[in-house]
Amino acid sequence: MKANFLRPPRGGAEYLADALRIIGLLGVIGAAIWLEPTDAGILALTLPALVAPRFLGARAGFDIPFSIIVLLAAWSNVIDLYRTVDGWDIVMHVVCMGALVPIAYLLLAHWSIVPSTSSPTFRKRVPIVLYPMLGLALGAVWEMIEWAGFVFVSDDIFVEYHDTISDMAVGALGALAAGIVLAGVRLDRE
Repeated sequence: MKANFLRPPRGGAEYLADALRIIGLLGVIGAAIWLEPTDAGILALTLPALVAPRFLGARAGFDIPFSIIVLLAAWSNVIDLYRTVDGWDIVMHVVCMGALVPIAYLLLAHWSIVPSTSSPTFRKRVPIVLYPMLGLALGAVWEMIEWAGFVFVSDDIFVEYHDTISDMAVGALGALAAGIVLAGVRLDRE
């Protein structure tokens, strides 16, 4: 993982992926200066996600859309799109889980729990079966974090039973869609 992170970018796409990480960091700094501390905190939560593809050796063709989705999700919270745009929460749960689950799969592959997408033992059916399960697990963690934020940080965080269940369900659908789309796609660099 360390070698992946320290490897210099090769080509324009990898430079763009690294530029998105820098944009994420600058967003945190800008929010700390000009916005509320909670906004800076929300944006700071993106930083581990933004560097995850680099550590895991994700291909730039996946790293770039993943990073854009992470930034979009965080900034949607900061500029209040989840409350002001009907259905935005549902859309983002589908899209975010469709992006997060492949990263989770790459982590599991790094730990030799599942075959790497570049391995000769990798089967196309694996993401179709495994991604929805990972999506439900990550969705449950996501909802627990929202609940903890509501209980321990601010009651401005919206937590409600129907919202929690629908978020998990559409997240699993997003994960399934990612599994179908990415079934034959290599996510990791050689």
